[in-house]
Amino acid sequence: MEKKIVAEAIQYQEEHFTKRVLFQKGDSLVFVLNFMPGQQLPVHKHPGAEVYLLALKGKGSIQVNDVDYAFVEGEILHIAGDESFAYKNTSDQPASLHVVLSKTPAPMFAKEI
Repeated sequence: MEKKIVAEAIQYQEEHFTKRVLFQKGDSLVFVLNFMPGQQLPVHKHPGAEVYLLALKGKGSIQVNDVDYAFVEGEILHIAGDESFAYKNTSDQPASLHVVLSKTPAPMFAKEI
């Protein structure tokens, strides 16, 4: 077992957004992205992976396949690896996203119990 404190990964910089990796195990990656007002993540894809984004703090705008959506604290979304997406902190307060890039190792791991 390995335990981390998410709050320690919430670190902002005036110059650019930050990325703080929490875990990198096998094909999975867990990290926090931190944005000051106006900072943004450029449009990109993660081919072959599943992307899960949780708005930890603040609010902003997420663009998925050229369509903009509001994305606010407490919301979570899934983005398929072949979908393009971007994020921008459109508020006047810092914002942070918890991100999971994952591949399910076997179908049994996806069952609810």
